[in-house]
Amino acid sequence: MSESDSGKELKKKSKLTITEISWLFYDWANSVYATNVMAAIIPIFFISYAGGTDTAWAFGSSIATLIVAVLAPFLGAFADFRGMKKKFLLFFIIIGTSFTLMMAFTDNWKWMLVGYIVSYIGFTGANLFYDSFLTDVTTKERMDRISSYGYAMGYIGGSTIAFLISLAVMMVLGFDNPLGPKIAIIITTVWWALFSIPILIKVKQIHYIDAPKKGMIGLTLKNVWKTFISLIKNRGVFLFLLAYFFYIDGVNTVIHMATSYGTTIGLDTIGLIGALLVTQVVAIPCTILFGKLAKRFGAMRMILAAVCMYVLICGVGFYMGYSIESAPTSGNDYDNAIKFSQLLFFLMAILVGTVQGGIQALSRSYFGKLIPPERSNEYFGFFDIFGKFAAVMGTALYGFISLATGSAASGIAGVSVLFIFALAVLIWGRKIIKKSELDGGIK
Repeated sequence: MSESDSGKELKKKSKLTITEISWLFYDWANSVYATNVMAAIIPIFFISYAGGTDTAWAFGSSIATLIVAVLAPFLGAFADFRGMKKKFLLFFIIIGTSFTLMMAFTDNWKWMLVGYIVSYIGFTGANLFYDSFLTDVTTKERMDRISSYGYAMGYIGGSTIAFLISLAVMMVLGFDNPLGPKIAIIITTVWWALFSIPILIKVKQIHYIDAPKKGMIGLTLKNVWKTFISLIKNRGVFLFLLAYFFYIDGVNTVIHMATSYGTTIGLDTIGLIGALLVTQVVAIPCTILFGKLAKRFGAMRMILAAVCMYVLICGVGFYMGYSIESAPTSGNDYDNAIKFSQLLFFLMAILVGTVQGGIQALSRSYFGKLIPPERSNEYFGFFDIFGKFAAVMGTALYGFISLATGSAASGIAGVSVLFIFALAVLIWGRKIIKKSELDGGIK
C-alpha cells in the first residue's frame, strides 16, 4: 500500500512531521505507567498499605506478561487487517487506563492486584500496536531517529516530569499518607489518557492486508504460522532475534534487580529514587544521540556498542557488591566500603542511562526495517514474545547464582553471560544479518 508521507520528499525532510510527532507522544503518555505503577510508587504502596506482598506483585506481573506474550502474534495478525490496528490500540488503552484508575479506589490488596494485572495487560498490549505503527509513520531511513526520539520523549514525560509531579504531591501530603499514592495513580491515568489523543487522531494505518469477507480466523492462524516459518528461514532475522533475546533479557534483569541490589549496599528509598532519576535524566540526551550516531555508523554498530557497555555495567555491579561482601562487618572499613559502593551504584546508574533507551530504540527500529510493513503487527507480535519471555531467564539466573554462591555480586557477574553470548552471536552473524538488511529483510 502507498504511504501518505512517502517517497523522496519525506527522506529529505529534517523536521519531524505531525504524524511522527503524534506517534512520539504516545511514549510520553504511557511511560508514567512504567515508572509510577510498575517500578517506583505503587509497588511500595501495595506492600506497605494494602497488605499485599512482593511475591504477589511479582506473580501478577508474570501472569500479565504471559497472557500478552501468548496472544501477541494472534492479536497482531488480526490488527494487520485494514482499519483494525487503531481499534486494537484504542481498546488496550481504554483497558489499561480504566483498570489503573480502579486501583486508586480500593484499599483491598486483592482488588489492587486484579487492577494491576488487567492494566498491565492493557499497557503491554497497547505497546505492541504502538511499536508496529512505526512502519506507518515514517520511512526506513528515518526509523532509527524516530524510534530514539520516542524513547527520549518517554524519559522526559512520563518517567521524569509526571514522576516528579507525583513525588511532589506525596511530599506535600507526607510519604506516610496513603492518599499520596492514590493521587499518583490518578495522575498516571489522566497523563496516559490525555497524551494518547494525538496518536489516536493523527496516526493512520497506511500498510495493511485486505480483510477477507469470510474465514478471517482461519486466515489469521495461517498467517501466524507463515510468519513464524519466515522468521526461522531468514537466517539474518533469526540471528538478530536470537541475540536480541539474550541482550534484552540482560537489560530487563538490570532494570528489575537494580532496586533490590541497591538495598544490599544500604541505599534507602530516597537514594534509590535519586538513582532512578539520574538514569532517566542521562537517558534523555543519550537516547537521542544513539539515533544520530546510528545514522552515521549504522544501527548494528551502536547496538554492539551498547551490549559492550552492559558488560562493563555488570563488571561495575560485581565490583560494587564484592567490595561490600569482602569488607569487615563493622567499623570504619565497613562504612568506607558502603560509601564507595553507593558511589559506584550512582556511577552504574549513569552508565545504564547512556545505553538503556538507545539499545531498546534501535532494536525496535532495526527490526522494523527487516519486516514487511503491511504485516508489522504480526511480526512485532513475535518480537514482543522474545522480549516478554526474555524477562524470565535473567532474573532466574541472577537468583540461582546468588543462592548457590551466597553472593549477590556473583549473581550480577552471571548476568554478564547473557550480554557476552548476545555479543558473540552479533559478531559471528554480523555479515548474515547485514546481508538480510541490505536485501530488504523478509519479503
